[in-house]
Amino acid sequence: MSSCKLSITVLFLTLFMMAGIAASANFWEDFEQTYGDQRLQLLDGGKHFTLSQDANSGAGFKSKNEYLFGRFDMDMKLAPGNSAGTVTTFYLSSPQGHEHDEIDIEFLGNSSGSPYTLHTNVFSKGKGNKEQQFHLWFDPTQDFHNYTIIWNPHRIIWMVDNSPIRIFNNVEASIDVPYPHSKPMRIYCSFWNADDWATQGGKVKADWSQGSKTVSYKDHKINACLPWDQGCASNTAGNSWQNIDLGRLGHDRLRWVQEKYRISNYCDPSKSPQGVPPRECMHSEFQSPPNPNPATPRAPYIPDLKNPGNKPKY
Repeated sequence: MSSCKLSITVLFLTLFMMAGIAASANFWEDFEQTYGDQRLQLLDGGKHFTLSQDANSGAGFKSKNEYLFGRFDMDMKLAPGNSAGTVTTFYLSSPQGHEHDEIDIEFLGNSSGSPYTLHTNVFSKGKGNKEQQFHLWFDPTQDFHNYTIIWNPHRIIWMVDNSPIRIFNNVEASIDVPYPHSKPMRIYCSFWNADDWATQGGKVKADWSQGSKTVSYKDHKINACLPWDQGCASNTAGNSWQNIDLGRLGHDRLRWVQEKYRISNYCDPSKSPQGVPPRECMHSEFQSPPNPNPATPRAPYIPDLKNPGNKPKY
């Protein structure tokens, strides 16, 4: 290879790495197994992977890279039938410790005939207790559906099939509520037994009489910043997740989901001592913080409103 071609190749690889984007949707390039031995199975050239759980163990994997802000997408199909006591996860986390950061999507299983609970939470500096829970407008065991975490310096947005379900705004500067903005995080996925709390507060235990249970993941997409790339998170032109603005239609969809399918909210006064919600709850999810760079308009966001669906029937 000539020195000119070698230089061009090195330049291309350097630019690709600086972009902090990994969209290969290949397990071996992006992930590594954390536990579970043969309970992790790779299919379709590593683009589709399953986790199984039995009476002895579950399984899990994590990203090879850490990221500091980005958009993270995963298609998932949950275990059908009696999933009571199990938890299926897709989340971001810094190394565990008393001040760790974390952004959660967790599915709490249930007995046959009852819907899964989608559990969301955010930790910053080790402080969590910001749970919101939802039922879904479809049966998540029948087909793959897309679940998304968007994390930028201004807000966290959780989405299901491109519909926003929750926003957590960064109000740390104004009211000193911690926000995850400085610790790089990895992607984690797992399928594990939590029957001491997951279903009806631990009243319903996992049933292994019918054998193991299996969840499926595929078509992951990672559009995110590597922690050493100082300019990536501020690259508003190259990162649509940095400037995302739900707009009127997106906020209408968010209201629709929360009014019809949110079943628990830590901001509910009944969940707080003396009936006083946490300070950040005074800031509506429908009121975005000011654009830090008014000269740069936020990217428009158009949700998919074609198939709003109906309440799931199991």
